[in-house]
Amino acid sequence: MAIYYTDGKFVPAEEAVIPVDDLALLRGIGVFDLLRTYDGKPYFLDAHIDRLENSARKIDLALPWSHDEIAGIVKQTLARNDIPEANIRIVVTGGPSRDFMTPSGKPRLLVLVSPIPKLPEKWYTDGVKIISWEVERPIPGAKSIDYISASLALKKAAAEEAIEALYIDRNGLALECTTANIFAFAGDKLVTPGKGILSGVTRKVVLELAGEMFPIDIRDLSRTELLAADEVFITGTSKGIVPVVKVDDRTIADGRPGPRTRQLMEEMKRHTEEQ
Repeated sequence: MAIYYTDGKFVPAEEAVIPVDDLALLRGIGVFDLLRTYDGKPYFLDAHIDRLENSARKIDLALPWSHDEIAGIVKQTLARNDIPEANIRIVVTGGPSRDFMTPSGKPRLLVLVSPIPKLPEKWYTDGVKIISWEVERPIPGAKSIDYISASLALKKAAAEEAIEALYIDRNGLALECTTANIFAFAGDKLVTPGKGILSGVTRKVVLELAGEMFPIDIRDLSRTELLAADEVFITGTSKGIVPVVKVDDRTIADGRPGPRTRQLMEEMKRHTEEQ
């Protein structure tokens, strides 16, 4: 049984609880970040904690723990679990509220670990389908625990035999997926949106690696341009780099993962093995 860190204690998963007056439950107030291990070590832990802290600032949620304290708790939680490769979810809740509305200034910290599920190999060899979904995050850049829009989008995606949903704003611009960032090769450039998104840690790594290989263009990317792209892929903590060969009912290029995407996938593999 997994051991979680819950509000100051390490407890078995089945005993990990928070009170019903927590604003995470009552109002959906809270932030989180998700990272994984490679060879049992947290991958870019500091970058993920930085993003967690930034998310908290964006929703005006003060954190009483230092960066190093959070990192230490994550490492201690991992040490108490015998999981070869783990997903690590760090959650900060809104904390208790006497009137069920007003924050008390006492957020709770949770660290949950679980085995990394095996994703289908054909995602990476054959590519995947995603759908487009017209929605905009209320607070871009904040990884909040409110995932109603994402849940609805992913249900629709599953019904259409797709693995992800791509958020499209009111101007027809592609933003990001529910749990991934979007990239497209347009001509000789690798294009990715830079505004109105949650910048993923894997996205940052890919940009650094790709910068040594291709011209990079961080700018607005319309759905129309995306559909006409030579290659499309998504990136995420649990997914890595996944080629996209279909968006809605439109096939991307020849319907196969492109050579530059495959090249980046190989470079990403080497990078993670060196960490």
